[in-house]
Amino acid sequence: MTKVIATLIAGLFATAAFAQTPAPATPATPATPAAAKAEAKETKAAAKAEAKETKAEIKAEAKTAKVEADAKKDVAVAKAEEKADKADAHAKATKTKAKAHAKTEKAETTPAPVVTK
Repeated sequence: MTKVIATLIAGLFATAAFAQTPAPATPATPATPAAAKAEAKETKAAAKAEAKETKAEIKAEAKTAKVEADAKKDVAVAKAEEKADKADAHAKATKTKAKAHAKTEKAETTPAPVVTK
């Protein structure tokens, strides 16, 4: 099994070496200096436009992230308030139960008044 894997890997390296295209011998140069200047202006304008678009995208993403963070914060605050409300309700219910239990015990432990004639 290891020989098969080794053969496959060697085959991949061999095909990768043959698949590469050779680099051109001489780079293409503009024919005239005016053409070079025009090409440079065009490239510069394209770079500026791309930078502007990128900056706008980053601002939009930052605004979206800020809105999402605010929404998450609002949800967290709402959950905390809900938890506090539940705790208050539970405390009130426990207090009410304790009072009712105390009244019941007091009524059971207090003997009925004896009426004599």
